Amino acid sequence: MNYLQYYPTDVINGEGTRCTLFVSGCTHGCKGCYNQKSWSFSAGILFDEAMEQQIINDLKDTRIKRQGLTLSGGDPLHPRNVETLLPFVQRVKRECPDKDIWVWTGYKLDELDKNQRAMLPYIDVLIDGKFEQEKADPSLVWRGSANQVIHRFKNI
Repeated sequence: MNYLQYYPTDVINGEGTRCTLFVSGCTHGCKGCYNQKSWSFSAGILFDEAMEQQIINDLKDTRIKRQGLTLSGGDPLHPRNVETLLPFVQRVKRECPDKDIWVWTGYKLDELDKNQRAMLPYIDVLIDGKFEQEKADPSLVWRGSANQVIHRFKNI
């Protein structure tokens, strides 16, 4: 799996101060997508053990307290990305149990297959649904368009 960008300190993509990883690869092709460069699976940099460890280290860093990790993209729940991200989110929850995980996906919750659903026990907040330009509303919190739904799976 590749990623386009990593922000070790982010206050925009979820509640609190976070680490945010923008993964590469998305097949939804939403008209008006703000991150079209993320659609290609080959865009960006290989997500390797060093990057994984960097994120873990940042989450554990006591100098800048982070509430958790955000996964966006691209689409973190695309089957090609789940292969890499499932063991990673499992590790995050194991090594940083006090951190929450937020995920943005173009898939709807009821569309997820068995492998994608394997991610759900490790996700605290899921924002689902494709961006729909005709339903775009800049006043929405955490969503780009009114059709997208915020699912809070855990009390955080």
